[in-house]
Amino acid sequence: MNQSNNKRLRVIGVPSDLGQGRRGVDMGPSAIRYAGLSDRLKELGYEVQDLGNIDVPTPESRVQGLEKLKYLDQVRVVCDELRVLVRDALQEGFLPIVLGGDHSLSIGSVAGAVEARGNLGCIWFDAHGDMNTDETTPSGNIHGMPLAASLGLGHTDLVSLGGFSPKLQAKNVVLVGARSIDDEERRLIRESGMHVFTMADVDEMGISVVMHKAIELASQGTKGVHLSVDLDALDPMYAPGVGTAVNGGFTYREGHLAMEVLAASGCVTSVDFVEVNPILDLQNRTGQMAVELASSLLGLTVM
Repeated sequence: MNQSNNKRLRVIGVPSDLGQGRRGVDMGPSAIRYAGLSDRLKELGYEVQDLGNIDVPTPESRVQGLEKLKYLDQVRVVCDELRVLVRDALQEGFLPIVLGGDHSLSIGSVAGAVEARGNLGCIWFDAHGDMNTDETTPSGNIHGMPLAASLGLGHTDLVSLGGFSPKLQAKNVVLVGARSIDDEERRLIRESGMHVFTMADVDEMGISVVMHKAIELASQGTKGVHLSVDLDALDPMYAPGVGTAVNGGFTYREGHLAMEVLAASGCVTSVDFVEVNPILDLQNRTGQMAVELASSLLGLTVM
């Protein structure tokens, strides 16, 4: 199954800000829905089944716990519930679209996708590396750890979700759009053997070339590709409502062209759109951007 022939979508909201230091990202799924996600996808001919939101506790109702792994117990429970929902969606013939919520949720979505499909590649759109562990993190926020956890690096509660590790093979993991990477993350990225296209690479080669290379790397020997889109991959001019904005990101057209190239490839089997924070946004511009990117990913074209 891939998005080129699957017309059944299952939307899963994860209103979590447990893994993020700035409040408000828990309202991201609602902002994306309010921007018209389901209607837009139905117009493209899809059957859209929206499961609503996973029940996520608020930080005020829980103890933070370890300084280097804030809200670890709660994040693990949320990710495990998401793992089951993503796994079931794929096994029942749906392409899961996960709405966030902070990026820690991708520990669960990747685990569920791999459990259902087997060996998967992963394309990770992000301004950041998301390759910290409890030993390297400067903040203790788990939204900076999901890619590391999926590669088998970090605390056992995150790494062992679903009872197996690693979820991904570094040779099939591609980070696209990076422009803010911590020193220790840089070391882990190099040691892991994963692939990175920074914004400098995008500037030099162009987004079309980068995407074709990313798809080739992520697809080689795999049974599909999990796509994780952090809206902070885009320049804050186009996606201001994110918690960790970094200047110099994708333009509006680069973002859409990236999704269009993915659509043409038919490789994507599951997807996250994360880190939409309406409190930091301007007239829900970032929620609307998520809807537009999803539409391009799922086949919207000019002609």
